[in-house]
Amino acid sequence: MSKVEDFLTKAEEAEIVEAIRLAEKNTSGEIRVHLEKKTSIAPIERAVEVFHELQMDQTQLRNGVIIYVAVNSKQFAIYGDKGINDVVADDFWNSTKDIMLEHFKNGRNKQALVDGIEHAGEQLKKYFPHYDGNTNELSNEISKGE
Repeated sequence: MSKVEDFLTKAEEAEIVEAIRLAEKNTSGEIRVHLEKKTSIAPIERAVEVFHELQMDQTQLRNGVIIYVAVNSKQFAIYGDKGINDVVADDFWNSTKDIMLEHFKNGRNKQALVDGIEHAGEQLKKYFPHYDGNTNELSNEISKGE
């Protein structure tokens, strides 16, 4: 895997965007996926940086979630904003990562991301249900870095 563009096919990217759309349909929460080649710092630290760069900390209820993947480094992290972190179980993000890790190990990148999105979406739905007047505050598109 030498390039971020090779990590997923265009069809797989579309499936991930659709998984985000479906997960967000039932919640006011926001989910983003960010891919980049590598990270020179801990993946969770880089996830937090990207979270802020993408202005995910600007959601009304502070309930954004980012799934960050450093493709060449073969590392990933999940970070949730204060609103969601205050209500999910302490091991929630680790249990989500465990679900995803098995797929990544077996080369099922799309499935890893879809399962992570669905798992996060269930918690967002539970604690931040969709409400009348709710708007999609952030793009569902996969963001990509260097």
